Amino acid sequence: MPITTCIFDAYGTLFDVSAAAREAAAEPGRAAFATRWPQIARDWRLKQLQYTWLRAITGDHCDFWQVTQDGLDWALEAAGLGDDAELRERLLQLYWELSAYPEVPAMLGALKDQGLNTGILSNGAPDMLAGAVDSAGIGALLDDVLSVESVSIFKPARLVYDLVGARFGCSPEQVMFVSSNGWDAAAAAAYGFRAVWANRAEEPVDRLPAVPDRIVADLRPLPVLVKEL
Repeated sequence: MPITTCIFDAYGTLFDVSAAAREAAAEPGRAAFATRWPQIARDWRLKQLQYTWLRAITGDHCDFWQVTQDGLDWALEAAGLGDDAELRERLLQLYWELSAYPEVPAMLGALKDQGLNTGILSNGAPDMLAGAVDSAGIGALLDDVLSVESVSIFKPARLVYDLVGARFGCSPEQVMFVSSNGWDAAAAAAYGFRAVWANRAEEPVDRLPAVPDRIVADLRPLPVLVKEL
């Protein structure tokens, strides 16, 4: 069955989650942060994800903006910068303006030229996603932006993946789902999507019940790959 719909995770897949910390580190007067920003960015992202998983398990849902703030607070405190309120506010501001990876616009344009539906399925809150899409200038290349807030639970709950079929009227096997998170790609494969893992960090495959259908280093191969899945 041919693929009709291409769905992307947002953070880390289309948008560079390290961009906020990297850009802040380059600003004048941030010498202390500049020496620590890579580790802070990694801790921020890890805690952000861990808090989504824990909240999904316990049923204590909040929106992604809250876990983004909570993850940053943990990362800054771990680095000894927890008292720098101005730095915290600057990093949060920059998170609303994350850069898209450079190949994203051309890749989405090529998929649209093939007549495919394109969309985002993300843990992000709707206003966060709107800010990122607008900042990256890719809104015209997306048919929809779907947020977990409509079901009040984070990935990898199956209710989240159900949103794609409900919106686009397609079966799981008609969907190419792309994520930079190995666990997300694995869950999507288990759900029945044709799952592609954008393994930018060259990490090992997660030991989970399902594995992605394909692994790519970035998003450039997708307009060709979608014809092969």
